[in-house]
Amino acid sequence: MASRRDFFTSFRQPADLISGKVSGASNASGTSREDLVVRPPYGLKESLFQSECPSCESQVCVASCEQEIILIRSDKTPMLNFTKTGCTFCEACAIACPTSVLSLDYHHTAEVINADFRISLEGCVAHHGVICFSCKEPCIDDAILFNGMFNPVIDDRKCTGCGYCLARCPTQAISFLVSEIATIPNDNLKEK
Repeated sequence: MASRRDFFTSFRQPADLISGKVSGASNASGTSREDLVVRPPYGLKESLFQSECPSCESQVCVASCEQEIILIRSDKTPMLNFTKTGCTFCEACAIACPTSVLSLDYHHTAEVINADFRISLEGCVAHHGVICFSCKEPCIDDAILFNGMFNPVIDDRKCTGCGYCLARCPTQAISFLVSEIATIPNDNLKEK
């Protein structure tokens, strides 16, 4: 008989799905999905991350993150890593950012992260008749609904992309696709 560890391991997703990498897909602006990165909340647009962050030597966004999920990529821009925990939207990174790439003034991205989460039917133990609420319990937005005891789904209208569900899933059945940072017209922004 297989061990409990073997049972859960059999449901694991490929690492590329967990990290949000998707080959060949592109978005409306022509940017390849492979070029998109999950950014900290409070960002205005991707081009600011690319133009301002590489010259920031302090990298205070990393030090300010109590959850320790902000990492600096090889291109010297910040990204979120949900492997251990999720984002609390505590505002610390936006307050600390000296370049205003992250700012509390960007209300449209203050409560959502640019990632669309999904639950794999094949990988989710609940879909296979095992009682498991690991993804629902840490969800701070109550965005994971159970249609019956064994059918969890993510409500996209409530999901902020915080990442807590991904960190807690014992079989890595939750993955995400990275999307572009939502943009709004400049006249809707508060000027500093």
